[in-house]
Amino acid sequence: MSVMFRNQWLRRGALVAIAAAVLSAALVAGASARVAKPAGSSQLTIFAAASLTQVFPKIDSKPKYSFAGSNTLLAQIEQGAPADVFASANTTYPQQLFNEGKCEKPVIYAYNKVVVIVPKSNPAHITSVWQLQRPGVKVIIAAKGVPAGDYARTILSNLGISKAVFKNVVSQEPDVKSVTSKIALGQADAGFVYRTDVVPVASQVQFFTIPAWAQPPVRYGMCVLKSSQNISAARAFQARVLGPIGRGQLSGALFGLPPKKK
Repeated sequence: MSVMFRNQWLRRGALVAIAAAVLSAALVAGASARVAKPAGSSQLTIFAAASLTQVFPKIDSKPKYSFAGSNTLLAQIEQGAPADVFASANTTYPQQLFNEGKCEKPVIYAYNKVVVIVPKSNPAHITSVWQLQRPGVKVIIAAKGVPAGDYARTILSNLGISKAVFKNVVSQEPDVKSVTSKIALGQADAGFVYRTDVVPVASQVQFFTIPAWAQPPVRYGMCVLKSSQNISAARAFQARVLGPIGRGQLSGALFGLPPKKK
């Protein structure tokens, strides 16, 4: 092989190698561009209590919602699940995240009340919370740590009937929607849910109020998570919930409202 031919061959080989490297880099960059999302452009993810399933999408239909028991959502956030806003059925969990430096200052956005629901046919002939003590009555309650379950436990303690009623508890559910669904389907005689949970199943259940003096304050707290990739949009969502649109939808769903800020 002549020296000139060998040099030309080497130059061609080098050019091919360079072209291959450039093409590979371009493919990697293209793939990265497809995966990466520009900061501030992604869809909001809202972690919200199960009792908000019907109303939050009416306030804003654009975000991605994850509805579950507030304690479950808190655990997911603590483990690093990506979320922009946390809307709890209590104030304890948002305050916990705030104390840990994981969210902005929480705000109260709604109130609620706990009631007893029974299937429409009411086979156990229950007309008050006191009758849940009767032997043979099947009661469903949300699990401990779920705000609805904790509120119900406080009520039973305030009434002095915890021991008797818990003898009749046949299931402890992961969220209040599960309690509502099982009672609507007639799978138990009575359950503790929020007043607002009755609205979607009004044709399938009856409800009974609980003495006001036994009711704990049921306050819903919300906070913007500092890990959000779109803090401004998350704050805008929170403002929408607190504003006229949010207040109107919450009130229409029978939630109580905090005083308007002056």
